[in-house]
Amino acid sequence: MPTHDTPPPRLTTSSGASVAENQNSLTVGARGPILMQDWQLIEKLAHQNRERIPERVVHAKGWGAHGMLRITGDISHLTCADVLQPGAETPMIARFSTVAGELGAADHERDVRGFALKFYTDEGNWDLVGNNSPVFFVRDPLKFPDFIHTQKRHPRTNLRSATAMWDFWSLSPESLHQVTILFSDRGLPVSPMHMNGYGSHAYSLWNDKGGRVWVKFHFKTRQGHRHYTNAEAEEVVGRTREGYQEALFGAIEAGEFPQWTVQVQIMTQDQADACPFNPFDLTKVWPHADFPPIEIGILELNRNPENYFAEIEQLAFSPSNVVRGIGHSPDRMLQGRIFSYADAHRYRLGTHYESLPVNRPHCPVHHYHKDGAMRFFDNMPNPDAYYEPNSFGGPMEDRSFTEPPLDLYGPAARFDHRDGNDDFSQPRALFLLFDDEQKDRLFANIAAAMCGVPAWISERQIELFRQVHPDFGAGVSVALDALDPQF
Repeated sequence: MPTHDTPPPRLTTSSGASVAENQNSLTVGARGPILMQDWQLIEKLAHQNRERIPERVVHAKGWGAHGMLRITGDISHLTCADVLQPGAETPMIARFSTVAGELGAADHERDVRGFALKFYTDEGNWDLVGNNSPVFFVRDPLKFPDFIHTQKRHPRTNLRSATAMWDFWSLSPESLHQVTILFSDRGLPVSPMHMNGYGSHAYSLWNDKGGRVWVKFHFKTRQGHRHYTNAEAEEVVGRTREGYQEALFGAIEAGEFPQWTVQVQIMTQDQADACPFNPFDLTKVWPHADFPPIEIGILELNRNPENYFAEIEQLAFSPSNVVRGIGHSPDRMLQGRIFSYADAHRYRLGTHYESLPVNRPHCPVHHYHKDGAMRFFDNMPNPDAYYEPNSFGGPMEDRSFTEPPLDLYGPAARFDHRDGNDDFSQPRALFLLFDDEQKDRLFANIAAAMCGVPAWISERQIELFRQVHPDFGAGVSVALDALDPQF
């Protein structure tokens, strides 16, 4: 039995009043009803009713830890961002997640994994919100809500719908690249430590001279890639639904700190203009032969959160959080997420979500945002300076932080993002990298996910696979026929 040298603290209510007894409600006699004046009981029940906040619409199930980014390479000629200068060490926090699963879903389900990073730099927070794959299912944010609907529950059955998933994918050839990755071996990592992370979007770097280049960020696991088959994952889920949380938390508690090698791909504007595909298309990768990854540092996770809810559930990322020297790009999905992520947090966590301890920058913050629910921090040092411009010494703009202008392309219109777009070459190149055993597992994984889907939808999807490569379509067709002879 544990012993304590000092007596425990006195139990209080949330207002600080001492609690005399915490075992029995206040009643009329030993057998009578409870009194409404039992303010201790009312406080406990009312608080319990409010212990949950809305879960994330996507990426609801997640795991995370604190760590450090150390820059060992030199790209100082490309960016003035302090966080990316040689020798810089920046505290950070990471959150990994599944995309489709709800808060209570099993960790080991075949799904894309979120790979989100928040860096507490001396010039503000920099958030890099990505996945464990370098591409995504859609290239236009107008289609993102439709895609997510297919990953969630059917409005009548309240069940996940394979028909909805494959119907959408078979009508969206731009999804082929991500679908191929998802149903390959890498679609089911053993743990967060055994998968890569990607910023996925094209961003930009800019320097003090006004020069800009385009960049993609990669985080390559130093633990090696490890993946489960569907059958192995089902066995794990039969033992625990929290396999990722157990693995990540346990490794860090044991002092086995996971690391990732940080790399960047760089593209100049001239190279972007000459690129045979749209380099800002999230369904495409930049070929490594043309844009070789440059190693610039190491990311390490070395501290578990003390309070999961406060530090991981309330952790809020947004690609709108950039710092001097790092900018955005014409990537349409990125531009949609610049709005949608921050908007989701304002709804889910509240107006002042960035003032919560886990989201609060480590540098001074000066703005003119006013009031709102749960305004729990002090006024600015000078309460007379509550608008801008003012004559009372309030915070002022500093144009030395001005980002070089982004070049835009042509008139504003609703252009068909599928018109003239090659959605087959890059999935074909990936498919041809697989050996025969990897291809067989790919076919089997897709066929298992297609079981029960109407034949005309399955055939439409298989026709897309045939356009990637004849063997791709044939392999899925044979695997599906073996599982579902009616096909």
